[in-house]
Amino acid sequence: MSLERMFEVVENLRQTASADAAFGEPQEVEGRVLIPVAEVGIGFGLGFGQGTSSEGKEESDVPEGGGGGEGGGAGGGAKSRPVAVIEVTPEETVIKPIVDESKISLAGVLLVGWIVFWLTATVRAVFRYRS
Repeated sequence: MSLERMFEVVENLRQTASADAAFGEPQEVEGRVLIPVAEVGIGFGLGFGQGTSSEGKEESDVPEGGGGGEGGGAGGGAKSRPVAVIEVTPEETVIKPIVDESKISLAGVLLVGWIVFWLTATVRAVFRYRS
């Protein structure tokens, strides 16, 4: 990939990272206007390399083929997840968050595990003290 092409990709990502990426198209449903809201994240990375020169080195220290080198590399990614809906009615405007039940259930499982761990540790300490 040429350097110019990488800069084009970075420029396209910069243009994509705008408010339009976070707010969806308004939808009219039963006299209400609903606007979806998302959390959007975009990342990009570049890498380059360099080579070695055979100037000033002894012949035994220079790899076969002489000095040289290469490098390059690029990567990027994007993610999006819904976080809320803005509901606009003639009476009011309300932001309704979207709750991720999987995170809530994971937190519950971790809490139960933490409680079991400490109960087990306490019971072991009590029985060890009695013996």
